[in-house]
Formats: sequence, C-alpha cells, structure tokens
Amino acid sequence: MKTIASNFKMNHTRKSTAEFLDKLSSIDTSHTIRVYPPATALCENEIVGAQNGYPANSGSFTGEIGLEQIKEFNIDKILIGHSERRNILNESQQFISKKFEFYKNENFEIIYCIGEPLEVREKGIDEVIKYLKTQLNNIDLEYDRLIIAYEPVWAIGTGVSATIKEIKETHSELRKFIKNKILYGGSVKLNNIAEICNIENVDGVLVGTASWDIDNFINMIKEVKTQ
Repeated sequence: MKTIASNFKMNHTRKSTAEFLDKLSSIDTSHTIRVYPPATALCENEIVGAQNGYPANSGSFTGEIGLEQIKEFNIDKILIGHSERRNILNESQQFISKKFEFYKNENFEIIYCIGEPLEVREKGIDEVIKYLKTQLNNIDLEYDRLIIAYEPVWAIGTGVSATIKEIKETHSELRKFIKNKILYGGSVKLNNIAEICNIENVDGVLVGTASWDIDNFINMIKEVKTQ
C-alpha cells in the first residue's frame, strides 16, 4: 500500500475542491490518499490536509493560517518544508523546524519536504545527502506521524523527473537513517507513477500539477499496484 498525495498549491476553489473530493470518494483503493487544497478551500474530510500552518494557535500574523483555523475543520495533517516556501517565501530552516515542532506537539501527520537544487545534484550523491541532511536539522526523525517527501528542486513543476536510478539511489541513502515512509515528488505523471512507486524504498508520491485534474489523478491512483 502506497501513500498518494495531491498538492493543489495555489489552485482550485472551494467549489472545485468539493467537486474533486466528491468524485475522488467514488473510487475503491487500499492506498492512502491525501489532498492538500489551498487554505480557502479547507474542509472537513479525513483525507484533507493543510499546505501550511503558522506555528501558533492564533495571533497577529497577517495573511497566515494557524492551528485555530486548521482545527476548525478537524484537520490533523500538514505539509511543511516545501521548496516553494523555502525558496520563494524565504522560510529558513530555523523557522521550518519551529513549525515542525509545533505541529508535532499537536500530533499532526506531517509530510516534510526536502530536496536539492541542480548544482548540488551535479556534484554527486554524497553532496546530495549532505545537503538534504541540513534540511533535517532539528527535525525529530523518530516522530511516528512523520512522512518524508524527497522532491529534487530541479524536478518540481519542470516536467523533468529524476531518473529511476537517481530516485533509487537517493531513497536508498535516505533509508539508512530514516525509518518512516519516504515519498518521491517532482514531475510525477500518469506515465511514470507506476514505475516510480515500484522502486525500492519509495513508499508513495507527492504529486503537483498532474493531480489537479480529478480524472487524471484517479487514473494515476489506479496505475499504482497494491503491494
């Protein structure tokens, strides 16, 4: 059984998210499905998680969403550390680890994202792992509701996925010190999801663009064999 997660990013509305979830509920699968809509489309559904959360219950943090707003929908799942928040919104490792600790203490299921830029990948696997470990500073790898999502930055939204060899090698190295589930993300599509999920030490996928169309997402789920 794999974890197959959809990250809507800044896409979909309340209406289209409700339609998406309604159609998704009709499929029969033993895989663990997760959907992360934008904050404006959060709703009470056992597979829904938040894309982001400020490490506070509430407060004077304009534009943010905190625990009080997330818990209104009985949500206990969250994404933390995505490269777009690291690189576009300049979230530091110190702040990301603070988020992790806050939502860990609230017993949230956390998909925690890590990934290297192309210039690091080009230096080889040893440098990649060294870089990824810096993104795990002050992260409790023993937390039982932690899921790691390895997403090479150069593969996110580019249409270029890491090769099977690169994914296998990286996940194998991560498995040496991570016992929890490790997902792969980065240009996962209908034509490669089955092969990626069949790689040793790949426990599922975090999907962006290809998952935003509900029919395509359902077909992707069906492509992954139950093991």
